[in-house]
Amino acid sequence: MNSTPSTPPTNAAPQPAPQTYLAELFSLQGRTALVTGGSSGIGRAIAGALARAGASVVVLARREAELVATVDELTAAGARAAWVSADLADRGAVRTAAEEAVAAFGEPDVLVNAAGVNLRPPMGELSEEEWDTTMAVNLTAPHLLGQRFGPAMAARGHGRIVHVTSQQAHRAFADSGAYGVSKGGLESLARSQAEAWSPHGVTVNTLVPGFVMTPLNARLSSDPAKVAALAARTMIGRNGLVGDFAGAAVFLASAASAYVTGQAIFVDGGLSAH
Repeated sequence: MNSTPSTPPTNAAPQPAPQTYLAELFSLQGRTALVTGGSSGIGRAIAGALARAGASVVVLARREAELVATVDELTAAGARAAWVSADLADRGAVRTAAEEAVAAFGEPDVLVNAAGVNLRPPMGELSEEEWDTTMAVNLTAPHLLGQRFGPAMAARGHGRIVHVTSQQAHRAFADSGAYGVSKGGLESLARSQAEAWSPHGVTVNTLVPGFVMTPLNARLSSDPAKVAALAARTMIGRNGLVGDFAGAAVFLASAASAYVTGQAIFVDGGLSAH
Protein backbone atom coordinates (compact mmCIF):
# COMPACT_ATOMS: atom_id res chain seq x y z
CA MET A 1 0.00 0.00 0.00
CA ASN A 2 1.41 3.37 -1.02
CA SER A 3 1.45 5.67 2.01
CA THR A 4 3.01 8.63 0.23
CA PRO A 5 0.64 11.60 0.47
CA SER A 6 -0.65 12.81 -2.86
CA THR A 7 0.36 16.24 -4.10
CA PRO A 8 -2.52 18.50 -5.13
CA PRO A 9 -2.43 19.77 -8.71
CA THR A 10 -0.58 23.05 -9.07
CA ASN A 11 -3.73 24.71 -10.44
CA ALA A 12 -5.92 23.60 -7.49
CA ALA A 13 -7.59 26.35 -5.49
CA PRO A 14 -5.82 26.99 -2.19
CA GLN A 15 -7.59 25.46 0.77
CA PRO A 16 -8.34 27.65 3.78
CA ALA A 17 -6.58 26.87 7.00
CA PRO A 18 -8.77 24.93 9.42
CA GLN A 19 -8.92 27.88 11.79
CA THR A 20 -10.12 30.17 9.01
CA TYR A 21 -12.71 27.68 7.84
CA LEU A 22 -14.09 27.14 11.35
CA ALA A 23 -14.18 30.88 11.99
CA GLU A 24 -16.20 31.44 8.84
CA LEU A 25 -18.70 28.81 9.98
CA PHE A 26 -18.94 29.41 13.70
CA SER A 27 -17.35 32.70 14.76
CA LEU A 28 -19.67 35.26 16.32
CA GLN A 29 -17.10 38.02 16.18
CA GLY A 30 -18.84 41.35 15.67
CA ARG A 31 -22.24 39.93 16.68
CA THR A 32 -24.33 40.92 19.69
CA ALA A 33 -26.42 38.44 21.67
CA LEU A 34 -29.14 38.85 24.26
CA VAL A 35 -29.63 35.82 26.53
CA THR A 36 -32.55 35.70 28.94
CA GLY A 37 -32.01 33.46 31.94
CA GLY A 38 -28.32 33.86 31.19
CA SER A 39 -27.20 34.02 34.82
CA SER A 40 -28.07 30.43 35.75
CA GLY A 41 -28.19 26.90 34.41
CA ILE A 42 -28.42 26.28 30.68
CA GLY A 43 -28.81 29.99 29.93
CA ARG A 44 -25.53 30.80 31.68
CA ALA A 45 -23.72 28.07 29.76
CA ILE A 46 -25.12 29.42 26.49
CA ALA A 47 -24.17 33.00 27.35
CA GLY A 48 -20.63 31.85 28.07
CA ALA A 49 -20.42 29.86 24.83
CA LEU A 50 -21.63 32.76 22.69
CA ALA A 51 -19.22 35.16 24.41
CA ARG A 52 -16.27 32.81 23.90
CA ALA A 53 -17.26 32.48 20.23
CA GLY A 54 -16.79 36.25 19.93
CA ALA A 55 -20.21 37.77 20.57
CA SER A 56 -20.86 40.74 22.83
CA VAL A 57 -23.40 39.33 25.28
CA VAL A 58 -26.12 40.95 27.34
CA VAL A 59 -27.46 38.72 30.10
CA LEU A 60 -31.05 39.37 31.16
CA ALA A 61 -32.46 37.84 34.35
CA ARG A 62 -33.98 38.82 37.67
CA ARG A 63 -31.39 38.29 40.42
CA GLU A 64 -28.67 40.95 40.39
CA ALA A 65 -26.08 39.01 42.38
CA GLU A 66 -26.11 36.15 39.88
CA LEU A 67 -26.05 38.60 36.96
CA VAL A 68 -23.01 40.40 38.34
CA ALA A 69 -21.18 37.13 38.98
CA THR A 70 -21.90 35.92 35.44
CA VAL A 71 -20.74 39.11 33.77
CA ASP A 72 -17.64 39.32 35.96
CA GLU A 73 -16.73 35.78 34.90
CA LEU A 74 -17.20 36.58 31.21
CA THR A 75 -15.26 39.84 31.30
CA ALA A 76 -12.44 38.17 33.23
CA ALA A 77 -12.20 35.71 30.32
CA GLY A 78 -11.83 38.63 27.90
CA ALA A 79 -15.42 38.81 26.64
CA ARG A 80 -17.63 41.86 26.24
CA ALA A 81 -20.61 41.40 28.52
CA ALA A 82 -23.29 43.42 30.30
CA TRP A 83 -26.35 42.63 32.39
CA VAL A 84 -29.92 43.83 32.74
CA SER A 85 -32.18 42.92 35.66
CA ALA A 86 -35.91 42.54 35.09
CA ASP A 87 -38.92 40.51 36.14
CA LEU A 88 -39.91 38.71 32.94
CA ALA A 89 -43.39 38.09 34.29
CA ASP A 90 -44.07 41.84 33.93
CA ARG A 91 -44.76 42.96 30.35
CA GLY A 92 -43.70 46.52 31.01
CA ALA A 93 -40.46 45.34 32.58
CA VAL A 94 -39.74 43.14 29.56
CA ARG A 95 -40.14 46.08 27.20
CA THR A 96 -37.96 48.34 29.35
CA ALA A 97 -35.30 45.64 29.68
CA ALA A 98 -35.19 45.20 25.91
CA GLU A 99 -34.25 48.84 25.44
CA GLU A 100 -31.68 48.68 28.25
CA ALA A 101 -30.12 45.68 26.53
CA VAL A 102 -29.86 47.59 23.25
CA ALA A 103 -28.14 50.46 25.07
CA ALA A 104 -25.27 48.15 26.05
CA PHE A 105 -23.97 47.01 22.64
CA GLY A 106 -26.64 47.88 20.08
CA GLU A 107 -29.40 45.84 18.47
CA PRO A 108 -28.90 42.10 19.02
CA ASP A 109 -28.13 39.76 16.15
CA VAL A 110 -28.89 36.77 18.36
CA LEU A 111 -31.76 36.37 20.83
CA VAL A 112 -31.76 33.37 23.17
CA ASN A 113 -34.79 32.80 25.39
CA ALA A 114 -33.59 30.50 28.16
CA ALA A 115 -35.41 32.05 31.13
CA GLY A 116 -38.18 30.00 32.65
CA VAL A 117 -40.20 29.16 35.72
CA ASN A 118 -41.04 25.59 36.68
CA LEU A 119 -44.23 25.65 38.75
CA ARG A 120 -45.74 22.18 38.58
CA PRO A 121 -48.29 21.30 41.25
CA PRO A 122 -50.72 18.48 40.45
CA MET A 123 -52.94 19.63 37.59
CA GLY A 124 -56.07 19.73 39.71
CA GLU A 125 -54.34 22.02 42.20
CA LEU A 126 -52.88 24.43 39.64
CA SER A 127 -53.87 27.96 40.59
CA GLU A 128 -54.67 30.81 38.22
CA GLU A 129 -51.65 32.71 39.55
CA GLU A 130 -49.32 29.77 38.81
CA TRP A 131 -50.79 29.45 35.32
CA ASP A 132 -50.45 33.18 34.60
CA THR A 133 -46.88 33.39 35.92
CA THR A 134 -45.81 30.34 33.92
CA MET A 135 -47.27 31.67 30.68
CA ALA A 136 -45.91 35.17 31.28
CA VAL A 137 -42.30 34.09 31.78
CA ASN A 138 -42.08 31.01 29.57
CA LEU A 139 -44.16 32.15 26.59
CA THR A 140 -45.23 35.80 26.65
CA ALA A 141 -41.77 37.23 27.38
CA PRO A 142 -40.19 35.35 24.42
CA HIS A 143 -43.05 36.59 22.24
CA LEU A 144 -42.57 40.21 23.33
CA LEU A 145 -38.82 40.07 22.80
CA GLY A 146 -39.38 38.45 19.42
CA GLN A 147 -41.78 41.23 18.43
CA ARG A 148 -39.20 43.80 19.47
CA PHE A 149 -36.16 42.26 17.78
CA GLY A 150 -37.38 39.88 15.06
CA PRO A 151 -38.66 42.50 12.58
CA ALA A 152 -35.49 44.55 13.08
CA MET A 153 -33.35 41.48 12.35
CA ALA A 154 -35.43 40.82 9.24
CA ALA A 155 -34.97 44.41 8.08
CA ARG A 156 -31.18 43.97 8.41
CA GLY A 157 -31.33 40.64 6.57
CA HIS A 158 -29.79 38.55 9.35
CA GLY A 159 -30.73 37.20 12.76
CA ARG A 160 -30.83 34.16 14.99
CA ILE A 161 -33.52 33.37 17.57
CA VAL A 162 -33.14 30.34 19.84
CA HIS A 163 -35.70 29.21 22.41
CA VAL A 164 -34.94 26.67 25.12
CA THR A 165 -37.95 24.41 25.52
CA SER A 166 -38.46 21.02 27.21
CA GLN A 167 -39.25 17.36 26.69
CA GLN A 168 -42.65 18.29 28.07
CA ALA A 169 -43.37 20.19 24.89
CA HIS A 170 -43.62 16.71 23.31
CA ARG A 171 -44.67 14.31 26.06
CA ALA A 172 -46.33 14.57 29.45
CA PHE A 173 -44.59 13.25 32.57
CA ALA A 174 -43.73 14.37 36.11
CA ASP A 175 -46.70 16.73 36.44
CA SER A 176 -46.16 18.62 33.18
CA GLY A 177 -49.06 20.92 33.98
CA ALA A 178 -48.79 24.52 32.85
CA TYR A 179 -45.05 24.13 32.32
CA GLY A 180 -45.54 21.62 29.52
CA VAL A 181 -48.23 23.78 27.96
CA SER A 182 -45.97 26.84 27.98
CA LYS A 183 -43.08 24.95 26.39
CA GLY A 184 -45.35 23.44 23.75
CA GLY A 185 -46.54 26.95 22.97
CA LEU A 186 -42.94 28.14 22.76
CA GLU A 187 -42.16 25.55 20.10
CA SER A 188 -45.21 26.68 18.14
CA LEU A 189 -44.08 30.27 18.56
CA ALA A 190 -40.72 29.34 17.07
CA ARG A 191 -42.38 27.89 13.98
CA SER A 192 -44.58 30.97 13.57
CA GLN A 193 -41.58 33.28 13.92
CA ALA A 194 -39.63 31.17 11.43
CA GLU A 195 -42.47 31.39 8.92
CA ALA A 196 -42.59 35.16 9.31
CA TRP A 197 -38.90 36.06 9.33
CA SER A 198 -36.82 33.26 7.81
CA PRO A 199 -37.46 34.54 4.25
CA HIS A 200 -35.51 37.59 5.41
CA GLY A 201 -32.47 35.81 6.86
CA VAL A 202 -33.68 35.19 10.42
CA THR A 203 -33.57 31.58 11.58
CA VAL A 204 -35.67 30.50 14.57
CA ASN A 205 -35.14 27.18 16.33
CA THR A 206 -35.55 25.52 19.70
CA LEU A 207 -33.15 23.55 21.87
CA VAL A 208 -34.89 20.71 23.70
CA PRO A 209 -33.02 19.54 26.81
CA GLY A 210 -33.37 16.23 28.53
CA PHE A 211 -33.06 16.18 32.31
CA VAL A 212 -30.30 18.60 33.35
CA MET A 213 -29.15 19.21 36.91
CA THR A 214 -29.98 22.91 37.21
CA PRO A 215 -31.73 25.07 39.83
CA LEU A 216 -34.86 24.96 37.65
CA ASN A 217 -35.02 21.20 38.22
CA ALA A 218 -34.31 21.30 41.95
CA ARG A 219 -37.49 19.37 42.77
CA LEU A 220 -36.40 16.31 40.78
CA SER A 221 -32.68 16.77 41.46
CA SER A 222 -33.29 16.21 45.16
CA ASP A 223 -34.53 12.65 44.56
CA PRO A 224 -31.54 10.35 43.78
CA ALA A 225 -33.80 7.51 42.63
CA LYS A 226 -35.58 9.69 40.07
CA VAL A 227 -32.29 11.17 38.89
CA ALA A 228 -30.88 7.67 38.32
CA ALA A 229 -34.05 6.54 36.56
CA LEU A 230 -33.92 9.48 34.17
CA ALA A 231 -30.25 8.79 33.39
CA ALA A 232 -31.14 5.17 32.62
CA ARG A 233 -33.72 6.33 30.06
CA THR A 234 -31.03 8.01 27.93
CA MET A 235 -28.92 6.22 25.33
CA ILE A 236 -25.70 7.75 26.64
CA GLY A 237 -26.37 6.66 30.21
CA ARG A 238 -26.20 9.96 32.04
CA ASN A 239 -28.22 13.09 32.58
CA GLY A 240 -27.35 16.34 30.88
CA LEU A 241 -24.81 18.95 31.95
CA VAL A 242 -25.19 22.62 31.15
CA GLY A 243 -22.01 22.49 29.08
CA ASP A 244 -23.66 20.03 26.71
CA PHE A 245 -25.55 22.96 25.18
CA ALA A 246 -22.54 25.11 24.24
CA GLY A 247 -21.87 23.63 20.82
CA ALA A 248 -25.51 23.46 19.78
CA ALA A 249 -26.07 27.07 20.84
CA VAL A 250 -23.05 28.36 18.91
CA PHE A 251 -24.17 26.35 15.87
CA LEU A 252 -27.68 27.83 15.93
CA ALA A 253 -26.31 31.35 16.50
CA SER A 254 -23.74 31.17 13.72
CA ALA A 255 -23.53 31.13 9.93
CA ALA A 256 -23.32 27.33 10.05
CA SER A 257 -27.07 27.07 10.68
CA ALA A 258 -28.22 29.40 7.89
CA TYR A 259 -30.44 26.68 6.35
CA VAL A 260 -31.82 25.36 9.64
CA THR A 261 -35.04 26.97 10.82
CA GLY A 262 -38.31 26.03 12.47
CA GLN A 263 -36.64 23.01 14.04
CA ALA A 264 -36.55 21.45 17.51
CA ILE A 265 -32.99 20.28 18.19
CA PHE A 266 -32.94 17.62 20.93
CA VAL A 267 -29.90 17.78 23.21
CA ASP A 268 -30.92 14.96 25.51
CA GLY A 269 -28.52 12.04 25.29
CA GLY A 270 -31.05 10.08 23.27
CA LEU A 271 -33.78 10.24 25.92
CA SER A 272 -36.44 11.24 23.39
CA ALA A 273 -35.45 8.46 20.98
CA HIS A 274 -36.30 5.66 23.41
